[in-house]
Amino acid sequence: MYKKQLTKEQALQKLKHYCAYQERCHSEVKEKLYSLGVWKKEHDELISTLIEENYLNEERYAIAFAGGKWRVKRWGRVKIKYELQQKQVSDYCIKKAMKQIEEDEYQRVLKELADEKYASLKADQYMIRYKKTLDYLTRRGFEPALIREALGKE
Repeated sequence: MYKKQLTKEQALQKLKHYCAYQERCHSEVKEKLYSLGVWKKEHDELISTLIEENYLNEERYAIAFAGGKWRVKRWGRVKIKYELQQKQVSDYCIKKAMKQIEEDEYQRVLKELADEKYASLKADQYMIRYKKTLDYLTRRGFEPALIREALGKE
């Protein structure tokens, strides 16, 4: 069963709604184009139209993504950077997004998460609690050197 082929205007309208709803990166828009069944030869033209009309802005997307993951999920820089790379965001935009995370706030949240996790572990041995806390914060995307520093001040 074939999908009904959308005209270029219909596809553009759908994409405008898709991008207006929330910030999107280029790879998400390309996936949406595939799911809409738009011809591959029309992809670049539609994407460039979205960029020209400011519906699609990779830098804005990277800043919004990094800010959201940092504020809401409290992810570290390593994890945020990795996720942006997975979405094929340019290194320039990733660097710009990382600058939005303030160093003092980053250190404070890291220390807070380290203390919370360490206190929540009931294992009586110091090294076990230390290792589990270190692993937890590494999974959250914080830099190992900063984690050790935060845990060293116990």
